[in-house]
Amino acid sequence: MPRVSGLFIYPVKSLRGIAVSEASIDDYGLAGDRRFLVVDANNQFLTQRTLPRMALITTELGRESLVLRNPHHGSAAVGLHESGPPLTVQIWRDTVEAVDCGVEIAVWLSDFLRQPCRLVRIGATYLRPVKPSKARPGDVVSFADAYPLLALSEASLADLNDRLVAQGEEPVPMDRFRPNVVITDCAAFAEDGWTRFKIGEAVFRASGPCARCPIPTTDQQTAIRYKEPLRTLATYRRDPAEPGNVYFGQNLINESKSGTIAVGDKVTPAV
Repeated sequence: MPRVSGLFIYPVKSLRGIAVSEASIDDYGLAGDRRFLVVDANNQFLTQRTLPRMALITTELGRESLVLRNPHHGSAAVGLHESGPPLTVQIWRDTVEAVDCGVEIAVWLSDFLRQPCRLVRIGATYLRPVKPSKARPGDVVSFADAYPLLALSEASLADLNDRLVAQGEEPVPMDRFRPNVVITDCAAFAEDGWTRFKIGEAVFRASGPCARCPIPTTDQQTAIRYKEPLRTLATYRRDPAEPGNVYFGQNLINESKSGTIAVGDKVTPAV
């Protein structure tokens, strides 16, 4: 029976993630996941797509603060419950109300990322519904690209790595794909066929395969960008109807807006 072998949250969109043994569920998905966002001088969102250096910043999420750290750049922190001025920011086509996290952490990020930027977070007035074509009443999303969670199986990654090695390429680790939920004890790409299922007692609904951007080609430890694994994925995971889309992993919407999931939980069909 499939079960959860890994859980990850990414407190700041496109910065380094955190492995956790269990995670609470709230309206936006896994509690603490992508509640912060880096924006540029025009309040447009920033990601590793254009700034691979973002992968070099680790995140630590405590009870009272978020800490950003790089071994060659020191650290900066912001309180989780500090109030700040409202700031209207753009993420993809959505314009949302966020809360500015202050000058100190903005200076630290701007210096490291080599361009003016600020850190913002979800506040009381933030609202970003899931795409209408996939949503039901109450389905909202944080600063994630479009959906609350991403699931990927170990077998799917093993299939990809077998293909890479057969071509003389290096295998890639799971962190290249930035999943929230990693599943074991299932066949490769089994997650493609799951439409509605439970992890423990929490219910999730598939919202479509994840079309991969260039981020999986970025080594999350060095920020060096390569051609793989997208080049190989494109040979067998390309959408024939939309050739620009190369799929790997399944987007999820959490129908359960509360509860807890944990490593080791079984994945079972939802009735």
